Amino acid sequence: MLIQLFWVGIGLVLLVAGADALVRGASRLALAFGVSPLVVGLTVVAFGTSAPEMAVSVGASHTGNVDIAIGNVVGSNIFNVLFVLGLAAVVAPLVVSAQLIRQEVPVMIGATLLMFLLASDRGVSRVDGAVLLALLIAYTGFLIVQSRRQTTSTRLEYDEAVEDLVAGKAGSHWAVNSGLVIGGLALLVLGARTLVDAAVTIAVLLGTPQLIVGLTIVAAGTSLPEVATSVVATIRGERDIAVGNVVGSSTFNVLGVLGLSALVAPGDVPVPPSVLAFDLPVMTAAAVACLPVFFTGRMIARWEGAVFLAYYVGYTAYLVLATQRHEATEALSDAMLGFVLPITLLTLAVSLAGEFRGRRG
Repeated sequence: MLIQLFWVGIGLVLLVAGADALVRGASRLALAFGVSPLVVGLTVVAFGTSAPEMAVSVGASHTGNVDIAIGNVVGSNIFNVLFVLGLAAVVAPLVVSAQLIRQEVPVMIGATLLMFLLASDRGVSRVDGAVLLALLIAYTGFLIVQSRRQTTSTRLEYDEAVEDLVAGKAGSHWAVNSGLVIGGLALLVLGARTLVDAAVTIAVLLGTPQLIVGLTIVAAGTSLPEVATSVVATIRGERDIAVGNVVGSSTFNVLGVLGLSALVAPGDVPVPPSVLAFDLPVMTAAAVACLPVFFTGRMIARWEGAVFLAYYVGYTAYLVLATQRHEATEALSDAMLGFVLPITLLTLAVSLAGEFRGRRG
């Protein structure tokens, strides 16, 4: 058991190192070819932080471990919004840009609802995967076109953030950067294989379903780049980048990671009834809750971050109880779905209505 935990740690280290190398190399190559830092920030950097999720889910799906693949996507999105965003807001209140409110968060919510719709028949087919990937390509193209119309201040903000992110001692020679890209991809593949194999073994040894392992250990581990990026950006005062990283990564997880996983799977990616009944509703509620939280005052306050963190603790507690088939599992599930989440959404709706009335007044 300790040996398998050791290999989980090794796999996570390889994933994080691979994602970092891939982002730095690809970003420098893009900048060298004249691609604007804004486009690099919206595409290469945002997608690069989700590279571990992509490597793990696609690898697991290809080898038939589809429960880990679907669990990683759902678990990572829940972790991103409730834990990463919550932790960043507790570190410092997060100011949210108007573009995130008008565009990026609604896109994330739309992708989440689409996933819920596609999974409603208890499976994500290759056709569904192709649709998700097509939407990702269209959305990326839209961002590139839109970036050319951005204001000078927005360009300068992303220029500084991206240049700081990809700076380092490795130099800017194309051969070095190409090596970083190739090496990063190799580390991602190796790390994903190591992590998935170890996670499957742990699930067998503990008698724990692979789905639970995917929702917890694998999801939290593959989201480490998002944790590091958002917290560091918050500390440095680049709070818009911190929020955008979480939102963009969540969108990419659904459209890109799930889409490609469905395409390479031996058959349809099955969605267990427990995911439809509990995990997907939690993921959807977390995504929907972002919009009114962001809109009211265009800031995520520390107390709102603390609420998000508390919800993640409650969600994790439910999963732990579920693995042990504890008698309190059903009561906790009913409390979260039937009371806590609706009351939270109602409170946010009231706050949103008050904000509208205040602005009209």
